Amino acid sequence: MKSSFFRAPLNWIYENFKKDTSKMLVVTGTLGWALSSLAQMGAILFNPKIDFDQKSFLLPQEFLDAVFNVGAFFAITTLTKKSISKLASTGKIAPKKVREFLHKNKDLYGDKVGKYDFDLDEVLKKDAKFPKDSYYTYKNYVTTVGTVGASILSCNIVTPILSNSLAADVQKEYFTKKKDLPKSQQITPINYSSGMRI
Repeated sequence: MKSSFFRAPLNWIYENFKKDTSKMLVVTGTLGWALSSLAQMGAILFNPKIDFDQKSFLLPQEFLDAVFNVGAFFAITTLTKKSISKLASTGKIAPKKVREFLHKNKDLYGDKVGKYDFDLDEVLKKDAKFPKDSYYTYKNYVTTVGTVGASILSCNIVTPILSNSLAADVQKEYFTKKKDLPKSQQITPINYSSGMRI
């Protein structure tokens, strides 16, 4: 029973990501950010030690923080993945066997290599001698490495900068609204946002 329960999702993961590991990184990374943000908001919402006034400040801040974090991660990794994949598909970057194939057939492809409308995926459909395995292995490798690099950039540089800037703006607006209240009603909000969660 247990094995059949896990078999279906594992088979789905294998079938959808076996040829494109970078796609799995984008999907799982984005999902990870989203779940982490939901957990962060839940921790604030259900924490009895945080009063209603603080929650009314922290929850909108955490929601906006989540939108920026998830959006930045997805946008940066997806753009990087697509850009590197396109470079590989046009032959702009290629493994040795593919370069040798293109050189041998330069009369057919010589002036097309590296151009935006050239696609090696179409070439391999027409030519049985095209080094298909070498091409796909290389393309998968470079897009995966590029996506990992993009995710590191997003998680450790871009999102913390966005989060800190957002938190500062939200706090400024909060203090502006609260400055006219009597001192007994004023509170100092606590920033529970972690900035980097994966």
